[in-house]
Amino acid sequence: MKNEFLEKRSEPRSIIDEYYSVNLSMDKKPSVFQFLIWDMSLKGMCLLVKEDSDALNHLKVGQIFNMKYYKRDSSKPAEFLKTEIRHISKDDEGRFKGHYLVGIEILENHNSNRQKVHQ
Repeated sequence: MKNEFLEKRSEPRSIIDEYYSVNLSMDKKPSVFQFLIWDMSLKGMCLLVKEDSDALNHLKVGQIFNMKYYKRDSSKPAEFLKTEIRHISKDDEGRFKGHYLVGIEILENHNSNRQKVHQ
């Protein structure tokens, strides 16, 4: 039996291999959260967040953060990029059962401005 993968999204996908994870710190929180980047396309990407992560209590659609992006090539420096939370979706039955996919969109590069931005 031939196992075929059928793409269900309405637009073609393109993997962007430049980044593999992000760090996110929030006001009034002493800790820094680190998330793996998943499901990348030209129009956005998702962060993989465990369903019991404290971060989910603080993330809301529409928030904008200055996230620190780590590159796959560790010899290159991390970048701070202004990023918006686009959606927060729970995966109840799929590959990432027990996780949320937090859709993000990079708005612009803020390497020269390292102050945190959020709503």
